[in-house]
Amino acid sequence: MDTFITGQIAIAYDDHNPEGAGPPLVLVHGHPFDRSMWAPQVEHVGRDGHRVIVPDLRGYGHSTVVPGKTPLQTFAQDIAGLLDHLDVAEVVLGGLSMGGQIVMEFHRLFPDRLRGLVLADTAPQAETEEGRRVRSATADRLLREGMGGYADEVLAKMVAPANIRRFPAVAEHVLGMMRRTSPEGAAAALRGRAERPDYMASLARVRVPTLIVVGSDDEFTPVGDARLMHEVIPGSTLVVIEDTAHMPNLERPAEFNVALSKFLDSIPQMR
Repeated sequence: MDTFITGQIAIAYDDHNPEGAGPPLVLVHGHPFDRSMWAPQVEHVGRDGHRVIVPDLRGYGHSTVVPGKTPLQTFAQDIAGLLDHLDVAEVVLGGLSMGGQIVMEFHRLFPDRLRGLVLADTAPQAETEEGRRVRSATADRLLREGMGGYADEVLAKMVAPANIRRFPAVAEHVLGMMRRTSPEGAAAALRGRAERPDYMASLARVRVPTLIVVGSDDEFTPVGDARLMHEVIPGSTLVVIEDTAHMPNLERPAEFNVALSKFLDSIPQMR
């Protein structure tokens, strides 16, 4: 693990295979997880010879916990700062769930730094009034009660119930990430995410190859959200991974990795 300092914030990250060919792949974790959620992809893509960079977002994992409210713009700027620190000009940027929304925000702010996008189990719409109310109430609950009860309740939506039984190690990994997350960091992200803009117009301006992946049984960001992005983003590729919920990269890593490798191999090494 390495650390990048931005202001008073330390961002933990791993930089795998830094001499790898092609544009680096940067993977952004979702809420309430950490960079370890990408372990199967780091191993697989690294074997293919690609450089892979995986940060812990501020408030998560080994990065500095920042209470209050953290908007998506701040997360995106942290990633841009990390790339500057590593002297990386252009990347393929991927994210799952909240991580996918951070990818959309990064595209809105820094489109010229992108060679490709990976949007997994995420949604482009602005938060609804009901969604803002729920996120605010959840943030209050996490600060009051901690992460344990919340983690237990949402596990069966993060990982399909059949996969919890079939792959107990995956379920334990997901549950462990959620339980280890700082309530203050998670609450800050929830409050910031509640204020996210609508990304539909900016997604229509995407001019780089884009892979959209979604679990067939995802309740948080259903297949309909993925199809909506697929219709809006010119030339995008949509992959639906069957019998998975919100985390197909962990529930069915082989299928996810095949789609990811095929996509990365389609991106020219030079531009």
